[in-house]
Amino acid sequence: MTDNSGDRPRDPWTDNSNVDNPPPRSKDSSMTDNNVDSKTWKLLEKAVLASVSEQRRARRWGIFFKTLTFAYLLGMLFFFSPFGESKKSMSSGAHTALIEVRGMIADQESASADNIVSALRKAFEDKNTKGIVLRINSPGGSPVQSGYIYDEIRRLRVLHPDVKVYAVISDLGASGAYYIASAADEIYADKSSLVGSIGVTAAGFGFVGSMEMLGVDRRLYTSGEHKAFLDPFQPQNAEETAFWQTVLQTTHKQFIASVKQGRGDRLKDAEHPELFSGLIWSGEQALELGLIDALGNSSFVAREVIGQTEIVDFTLEESPFDRFTKKFGASVAERLAIWMGFNGPQLR
Repeated sequence: MTDNSGDRPRDPWTDNSNVDNPPPRSKDSSMTDNNVDSKTWKLLEKAVLASVSEQRRARRWGIFFKTLTFAYLLGMLFFFSPFGESKKSMSSGAHTALIEVRGMIADQESASADNIVSALRKAFEDKNTKGIVLRINSPGGSPVQSGYIYDEIRRLRVLHPDVKVYAVISDLGASGAYYIASAADEIYADKSSLVGSIGVTAAGFGFVGSMEMLGVDRRLYTSGEHKAFLDPFQPQNAEETAFWQTVLQTTHKQFIASVKQGRGDRLKDAEHPELFSGLIWSGEQALELGLIDALGNSSFVAREVIGQTEIVDFTLEESPFDRFTKKFGASVAERLAIWMGFNGPQLR
C-alpha cells in the first residue's frame, strides 16, 4: 500500500508537527515589539513623573498656606495685642493702686525702670487713687534702674502729697528691690520675708587656666591700657582689681546714703556695722532693725492702712509678642554676657 499522507493538505487545527519548532520570526516583527515595549515604559514613566510632580505641588501649596496662617496669627498678635499696656481695670470710685515689682530689676525686664515709673505716674495721676502699694518680690538688680525708680518715687510724692506710697515685700525684697522700697512712705513685709542685702556685687569667671590647658592663645587688641581689664581670659591685675573695688564701694555708699535718706530715724541703729554689710534678714528681724515699719501684706495695707479695699492694678503688662520673643531666646546674648561677667555692678 502506498502512503499518500504527504500528499494531503495539513489541517492547521489538528497538525502539531511544528509546535516544538515554530517558524522563525522576522526581524521586522521583533523591532515592532521592542517599539511597543519602549512606548509602554515611556507612558508609565510619564505617569509616575506626573504623580510625583503633583505631590510636590501639593506639598508646596501646603507649606505656603501653613506659612500664611502662621504669619497671619503672628500679625494679629503683633498688631492687636497690648504693648506695654497697664493691666488697670475699670473703676469709677476711690481705690488702692497696685504696682508689681517682680523679678530682676533691669532694662528690658518687666521690672525695668521705664515700666515701673510709667505705672507710678499713671497711678499718681488717677484722681481716684487714694494710696499706692508697691508689691515687691525681687532679688534686686541694676543700681541705675533702682536709683531711677527711687528718685521718681520721691519726686512724685512731693507733687502728690495726699497720695502715700507703701512698699509691701512678699517673699523677697533684697538689694536693689530694698533700694526702691526705702523711697516709700512705709514698708511692710511678712514675718518670714527676706529683707535687706544692702550691698553691691559684680561677678564673673576666669578662664586663663582652661585656655592654657587647651593650648589656646588669646589675642586681644585694644587702645587704652586698661580697656580690657574685665576680660575673663586674662589674668587678674592687682591694680585693676583695686580700681574695680573702688567702683563697687562708691556704688555701695550711694546705696547706703539713699536708704538712710529714705528711712531716716526709723533705722534703729544706722551705724550698725552689719546693717549695710550685704546680710539679709527675715521680716521679723528687719522690723527690729527698723528696715521695715510693720508686718502685713498688700490686702492688709489696702484695707487697714489706706482704707480702700478695692484694688486696681496699674502694673504695665508685657505684650504676648514680647513674651513670645523672649521664650525663643531674644535675650540669650544678654544672659550670656551676664553669665560671662560682662555686666556692670549689681545691687545684691
